[in-house]
Amino acid sequence: MPFAYYARLSPARQAVYRRSDEIGALELPASVSAAVLITAIGAGLERGDRAAVQKGVQALVDALVDGFAVPPVDVRVLAVRPTDMDGELHGLYEPDEELPTARISVWMRTAQKKQVVAFRSFVRTVVHEFLHHLDYEHFKLPETFHTEGFYRRESSLANALFQAGDAVVAANEEAAARAPAADRRQR
Repeated sequence: MPFAYYARLSPARQAVYRRSDEIGALELPASVSAAVLITAIGAGLERGDRAAVQKGVQALVDALVDGFAVPPVDVRVLAVRPTDMDGELHGLYEPDEELPTARISVWMRTAQKKQVVAFRSFVRTVVHEFLHHLDYEHFKLPETFHTEGFYRRESSLANALFQAGDAVVAANEEAAARAPAADRRQR
């Protein structure tokens, strides 16, 4: 079922909307080793280290660019989210129409309390903005709309990234749990 704004689109734009909506879930390309990248982003957010988060997000986006075989995207991780009457801006995708390279901007702190954004929300925002890039460059859509298909793609790709990161966390926790037992046996 199309979102309410669909009725206000021209017939040509409705056709693009329907094409976007028909594209379903995405799998993480096999060539993308996201686990370390995702955990690095999480660690940077925990420390509130914008430079570390910037480095991690750019590395993740570079890996996704390679995995989906699309043109590069520059990433900017900025501090406090801007606001207007509609609320806070979480992320922004700017196609390369007026820039040498397409750009994703994401903000890592909330506007009101200036708290670091929750890890999963932050990663979902990065994925959301990257999917706009995929709509143009991978799926060759002339426009990128927020459709149910778009959100299915966002959810599937974000969940695949979270699973990769969760596997690293679980392995680290398991190794930490075994370490004391190994230390006791050596004594």
